[in-house]
Amino acid sequence: MLVRLVLGLLLTIVGLGLAGRRAWWLFRLIRSGQPTGGRTDAIGARAAAQLREVFGQRRLLRWSVPGVAHFVTFWGFVVLLFTIVEAWGALFTPDFAFWWFGRQPWLGFLEDLFTVGVLAGLATFAVIRVRNAPQRKERASRFYGSHTGPAWLVLAMIASVMVTLLLYRAAQVNTGHFPFGDSGWPFASWLLAKPLAGLGATANSVVETVFLLGNIGVIVGFLVLVLHSKHLHIFVAPLNVTTKRLPDALGPLLPMESHGKPIDFDDPGEDDVFGRGKIEDFTWKGMLDFATCTECGRCQSQCPAWNTGKPLSPKLVIMDLRDHLFAKAPYLIDSVPTPEEGSVDIVPGGGHGVPESGFGRVPGSGPDQAARPLVGTAEVGGVIDPEVLWSCTTCGACVEQCPVDIEHVDHIVDLRRYQVMIESEFPSELGTLFRNLENKGNPWGQNNAGRLDWAKDLDFEVPVFDGALAEDVEYVLWVGCAGAFEDSARKTVRATAELLHLAGVNYVVLGMEETCTGDPARRSGNEFLFQMMAQQTVETLNAVFEGREPNQRKIVTTCPHCMNTLGREYPQLAGHYEVVHHTQLLNRLVRVGALTPVKPVAGAEGPTVTYHDPCYLGRHNKVYEPPRELVDLAGATLAEMPRHADRSLCCGAGGARMWMEEKIGKRINLERVDEAIATEAETIVTGCPFCRVMLTDGLDQRQSEAVATNVEVRDVSQLLLESVRRGSPGASAGQVESAREG
Repeated sequence: MLVRLVLGLLLTIVGLGLAGRRAWWLFRLIRSGQPTGGRTDAIGARAAAQLREVFGQRRLLRWSVPGVAHFVTFWGFVVLLFTIVEAWGALFTPDFAFWWFGRQPWLGFLEDLFTVGVLAGLATFAVIRVRNAPQRKERASRFYGSHTGPAWLVLAMIASVMVTLLLYRAAQVNTGHFPFGDSGWPFASWLLAKPLAGLGATANSVVETVFLLGNIGVIVGFLVLVLHSKHLHIFVAPLNVTTKRLPDALGPLLPMESHGKPIDFDDPGEDDVFGRGKIEDFTWKGMLDFATCTECGRCQSQCPAWNTGKPLSPKLVIMDLRDHLFAKAPYLIDSVPTPEEGSVDIVPGGGHGVPESGFGRVPGSGPDQAARPLVGTAEVGGVIDPEVLWSCTTCGACVEQCPVDIEHVDHIVDLRRYQVMIESEFPSELGTLFRNLENKGNPWGQNNAGRLDWAKDLDFEVPVFDGALAEDVEYVLWVGCAGAFEDSARKTVRATAELLHLAGVNYVVLGMEETCTGDPARRSGNEFLFQMMAQQTVETLNAVFEGREPNQRKIVTTCPHCMNTLGREYPQLAGHYEVVHHTQLLNRLVRVGALTPVKPVAGAEGPTVTYHDPCYLGRHNKVYEPPRELVDLAGATLAEMPRHADRSLCCGAGGARMWMEEKIGKRINLERVDEAIATEAETIVTGCPFCRVMLTDGLDQRQSEAVATNVEVRDVSQLLLESVRRGSPGASAGQVESAREG
């Protein structure tokens, strides 16, 4: 007893000492990040998020098999905390038990049940990792680029904890030290005790001591290993979830801050930092994100760029930022002077087995690591390659799928902000975009005088704002730049305007008073241009809605990007409006009887359509059902693509990619069109003008290759208008067909 007590305490002291030293190092490193606010407010909502995300494992359970395995393993860790206390107690008292419930059979049963459950979970993880090994599936594996060696070691150590636990408890049964008596409820311990019984009392006493010390040793060893590996998330993930953006990290981008304070773009401070140019420019929450990454690859598996052969992997971006942060730690927390960029020779390194990506860490620390540019090619030793940075569509699939609430999109946009506003390094196509926005007020560079051309030749007069908003006007119809200047988007706006007219909705359009909301500028990193355009638009809208309360400032738009910017980002600039997507309003009008869609006559089949979820309508604003309900009400048959709703594949236009060429891999819009064609639907419907352009372009290419024929792209509003016209008294076949043509 004395020997095992001394050895047990020695193992504990050494292990906890090493773990404590590492934990203090991590704390100091993350604390070195820039300050940021809004991460500890709304305590009730954060507690609820903790219950859902950590204890409920909500996001992990979206992936059924690995989700269930992780759920069981997580709760195994929680329940088996009792066994850890019991193991240390057994060093002092052989049959140690908790004072008032420690000998209850149900506790022994739960401990054995979750021990076996964890072993089953580990077996599941092993099978998943073997079946999805990067050596077998290469880029198709979500573990591609992850540190697979340490992951296997951690799995082995967890298994060792479980096995040593069962063996010393089985020996306790035979030595009479088992705290749960002879009830048999701890079934696994009793089952293992039977073959050990034949060894005799002395041998069982030795087995008990050896495996008790082994259990303690593996536990403290596991603790030290976890704090030095990607399994660090076991401890920091709950912190990351607690300090997440509320309600989530999608939708509005965060306003730019420097040193924890918002930047005044009219009079910025001399030491203000625009975006992230060095790893120390990130906030402590950003650094916590990097440390929390589990390397599970769920983000990577959903990324449209990665899935079409681009070098961008959200997982690898976070991993490389983390590795650079850790390697640069001496300069951040130990007061070592940081060398100037370019003052030392950089030796490029390709980490994580991703040579084609052009990014990866230089092992270790030192001046070669500290002087690396955060964004740069492999030749200059950049941490993140420019091709990686500019491949992002900001679709949010990575954020949506991340089980530990890492905010990938925010970090990528912050990196873009520094490149655009400080380094003036960005794809050449964006220079044209910025000039068009600044000089013409729209991305296409069209004259503003043409903003009402879409309304020509309609059978009714489109009401235009004349300087004063009448009391009976309920909505401002925000046409948007695409709706005003892009041919296919004009059809959407015409159909929506006609439906509002038929429903008797009082609305106005702003005509030449409209200008771009600034969304493309902000997503591409030109925050200064966004601020300029947004302030102008806010002033216009506030003047239009003068005298109305925020809940009476209603805007309807056919563009999810405009919807997101007007409704969720303009409050940062004192612009408060109630903004809805046209599919939401049209669905509401149908429900109250203001519009009456009519399905095809009996015996006539409606068209088979497949619906493409726009990223900024779906993932960013959680609008999934209204468009689908309208498809059903219009009499169409919906054939879903494999990737839909929150797992929908981006069209490739977001993040200002609409105005950039795709030079690497397969075009994202072709990937999406191929998926739509495979459903054998006659029509692809969507609710976003950008998506419509991208899908139409992809479909045109496939039709030119004779891959697909007689497939068209339409907006949901066009389907509804056709259905409503079908039920109009005296509606002719020509009128119905005109609804199809828009």
